[in-house]
Amino acid sequence: MQRQPVVLVTGASTGIGAALARIFAAEGHRLALVARSEAGLVALADAIENTGKPRPLVLPYDLTRAESSGLVSTQLTAKGFEPAIVVNNAGFGLVGQAGALDRAEQLRMIDLNVRALTDLTLRFLPSVIRHKGGILNVASVAGFLPGPGMAVYYATKAYVVSFTEALAQELAGSGATATALCPGPVPTGFQDRAGMSLAEMPKFMTLSAEEVARAGYRGFKAGRPLVVPGFGTKMAALARFLPRHLVLPSLQRLQRRRTTPSRSFARS
Repeated sequence: MQRQPVVLVTGASTGIGAALARIFAAEGHRLALVARSEAGLVALADAIENTGKPRPLVLPYDLTRAESSGLVSTQLTAKGFEPAIVVNNAGFGLVGQAGALDRAEQLRMIDLNVRALTDLTLRFLPSVIRHKGGILNVASVAGFLPGPGMAVYYATKAYVVSFTEALAQELAGSGATATALCPGPVPTGFQDRAGMSLAEMPKFMTLSAEEVARAGYRGFKAGRPLVVPGFGTKMAALARFLPRHLVLPSLQRLQRRRTTPSRSFARS
């Protein structure tokens, strides 16, 4: 049986994921939405359906659980769908010294930011290639440098950048593409849940979720392997070319100023 192509969007209940889902829907794509929050997914599906577009398939799964990627695949197959495009947006960050943070929670962060993203990418790569679609992985400008104060989070995003750029090269000539979207600070609720503040960040570096999503969509459609939205973020990304012994202490000081003691983690 021939399956209908869909855009699979993870972490779709809020923020950049929800903004990307709205753009893909507006461009005529059928969607399958994944996140832990069923209420958030239903609200987004309602909003998209109210614009006259087909109602997205809602898949409320926690991707930190190893079995969830398989369950997503099973549900898509049962409904007669297969991904032509995979948008891996789900992720969370932990703020604080790596040795002081909860070890199990840091491993769950790796499960979501790295393992689940890789699992979904590899699991659906055959259908993506068959439909000449693509992979859009939401990384971060954090992926260009080590991050004292968010060491494991920065490392997970470095993996996403490296993996996606390599995958883009491997897909060359197949008709499918891979793109890493690397935003800077985005007021999506991520920082609030993490106990972080954007007050220390220059205004020119901060973009809305909608602005990031539009830049990501344009770059993805153009087949670009790396998208760094916004002039300020592009300038920040240049720090990867500076000596580490100069950059890392400054990053650590900035992270300490941005951290509040009330909360220690964020998830999407």
